[in-house]
Amino acid sequence: MPLPRPVKAVVFDMDGLLVDTETVVFRAMTRAAGGIGGEMPFATFQRMVGLQHAHSDPILIEHFGAGFDLDAWQTVVSAHFREELSGAGIALKAGVVEILDRLDELGLPRAIATSSGLESVRASLGPHSLIDRFHALITRDVQTRGKPHPEPFLKAAEALGVDPADCLALEDSHNGVRSASAAGMMTVMVPDMLDPTEEMETLCVRIARDLHEVRGWLDAQPA
Repeated sequence: MPLPRPVKAVVFDMDGLLVDTETVVFRAMTRAAGGIGGEMPFATFQRMVGLQHAHSDPILIEHFGAGFDLDAWQTVVSAHFREELSGAGIALKAGVVEILDRLDELGLPRAIATSSGLESVRASLGPHSLIDRFHALITRDVQTRGKPHPEPFLKAAEALGVDPADCLALEDSHNGVRSASAAGMMTVMVPDMLDPTEEMETLCVRIARDLHEVRGWLDAQPA
């Protein structure tokens, strides 16, 4: 079996794993930076992927300089993000519906552990009618310490009533992988905006091409 232990529950990240949010956010930040005569280098954006504002804000200040108006920045980025949503919306990542269907067949509970707020989860997953397909939503609204701290994943395991060691955690960001691995979960990275590093190879039980591949590993388990 490609996974080290039988999976009794699955905990998903959201942005960049279930929905193509990171691409939209990067476009919004690039537009916001251009509006103030600056730029948003992709490398700087990559450092913020998977973090709550408390951890990403210092990166912005480091980039734009002391005295940077974080509140004004967030307002403009949010406006650009909403404008993007009003157009094509946020696309699902490959294999999302299929893996959820397989989890239904296997009778496995699942949760979301995300650095985004509940409002963002509803905006991203609501149009795809996916929110009710998860048994717990661990958003930043209920987290004391965000990723890379293990709390989001530990809370997800507790909400599902499953030992973290028996949970499969699916992440696309480095900080998310660190969080899930520290929680003791079988961690799989499904890369999106960030490539796997040697550290990620060490912390993960597998690196997947996409959720279709992960579903294949679940198919190898007895129903």
